[in-house]
Amino acid sequence: MKEATFGAGCFWCIEACYKEMKGVIDVYPGYAGGQVDNPTYEAVCNGTTGHAEVARVVYDEHQISFDELLEVFWFVHDPTQLNRQGNDIGTQYRSVIFFHDHEQEQKSNAYKWKLTEEKVWDKPIVTEVIPISNFYRAEAYHHNYFELNPGNGYCQAVVRPKVEKFRKVFAERLK
Repeated sequence: MKEATFGAGCFWCIEACYKEMKGVIDVYPGYAGGQVDNPTYEAVCNGTTGHAEVARVVYDEHQISFDELLEVFWFVHDPTQLNRQGNDIGTQYRSVIFFHDHEQEQKSNAYKWKLTEEKVWDKPIVTEVIPISNFYRAEAYHHNYFELNPGNGYCQAVVRPKVEKFRKVFAERLK
């Protein structure tokens, strides 16, 4: 098993997408990259801890590659929005790849460079590619949030459209 950690806005969105992929064993919403030990959701949302909302993806590299995880990462959010995704504003919603080893670092930077060269977006990519220094699992009520709260207003307006679009594009890679 290997691990990857991605920040792409609200962790409910990316958790919901990654959980459905073949080869993904588990996904944990959490917080990474900050200066406070064991941060709470409220503290992270205040923007004072330095953490990003992230999804820790545990995967079987014999069934799914890190490259495939990167492809989903770049697809499910707008990497040109600095410290935000849509109406979610703050450093906790930044676009970031926390690499776990040299190979992840190289692949993440290569993918970012390729997308920049191809001018996939009209604005520059602001995604950080930095080493993982810490990770704290989010509170239990955040785990499987979309699955357990499909009628929630945020899930209806933000998460569901992203997940539906993801399912169409990555249909052959779903469990």
